[in-house]
Amino acid sequence: SMTRHGKNATASSFYSYAERKKDAKQSGWGTLHERLGADSVKQFDCCSLTLVPVKDPVITPQGHIFEREAVLEYILAKKKEIAKATKAWEKQCEAEAQKEKEDANAHNERLIRKFNALEGTPAHPGAKVDLSQFETPRPGTASALLSNPLKRKSEGGLHTEPKEKVRAKGDEGTMSNMSEGRSKQLPSFWIPELNPTASAAKLEKPNQKVLCPISSKPLKLKDLMPVKFTEAKAEEEVGHHAIKAKVRFICPVTHDALTNTTKCAYLKTSQAIVAYSVVEQLLKKEMVDPINNKPIKESDIVEVARGGTGYSSTNDVKGKLYRPQLELQ
Repeated sequence: SMTRHGKNATASSFYSYAERKKDAKQSGWGTLHERLGADSVKQFDCCSLTLVPVKDPVITPQGHIFEREAVLEYILAKKKEIAKATKAWEKQCEAEAQKEKEDANAHNERLIRKFNALEGTPAHPGAKVDLSQFETPRPGTASALLSNPLKRKSEGGLHTEPKEKVRAKGDEGTMSNMSEGRSKQLPSFWIPELNPTASAAKLEKPNQKVLCPISSKPLKLKDLMPVKFTEAKAEEEVGHHAIKAKVRFICPVTHDALTNTTKCAYLKTSQAIVAYSVVEQLLKKEMVDPINNKPIKESDIVEVARGGTGYSSTNDVKGKLYRPQLELQ
């Protein structure tokens, strides 16, 4: 008998979970799931774009903290992308309008030619006019097939054959795919008569609003509010514990350390970050800012997005890597 060495037991008669997970990771198929730890989630006092501690912080109405310089560069870059996409969409609309105009003119010309052919026919019973040449050819129809002499319909489908073998006559240069401006086209190499028929993907009208990369809400420059953190001193006592080197900021009211596990709130009247216990015990009773004694409203209190704690109740700690799915039929 073979002893079991942890997850490397291969003598089992069934496909174990560890083997299935290991094979799925190495196969390159299927979605990978990973549980994130506290060190894999952003700190509460770090910029949501650069992921580094902030120096000149601003906060959004949804409670996400950004570095002022980083968020301004983000908004500017997004506005340039929106302007570029809008220009491409407008160019597409102009091309579609031009194509519709050309189709309408071609249709009118066919009607005029049809009318002239009917009116110019001698008035006797034996006269017949072939009206199929005045109809609009559709792809895949008989008229479309007859319009190309190199394509003929047979029992086995469509076959493309030249009428006669091309012989060298001294003017082969005109047949080159690189001459007469054909270098910028994309014909078929093996069958030059079959050009690509797939049209380019139709562009949708781009959204003119810059969205927040975290909350996907509209991000406006006038909605960004400056933040004033209260820095902690090295020798100061925080509650029942001394301040450690990793604690950078404290609550200006209770002098408690502000960490990833601390629920914080932003006060618009004083632009300060305080512990949420201040909001529950002081502000909701008196509705006065304890820092500058100004009246405060419910809309002036913004809950700050918490940092990485490693708990699913606080953060989204499940990571997914989407890969192609292998389906067996």
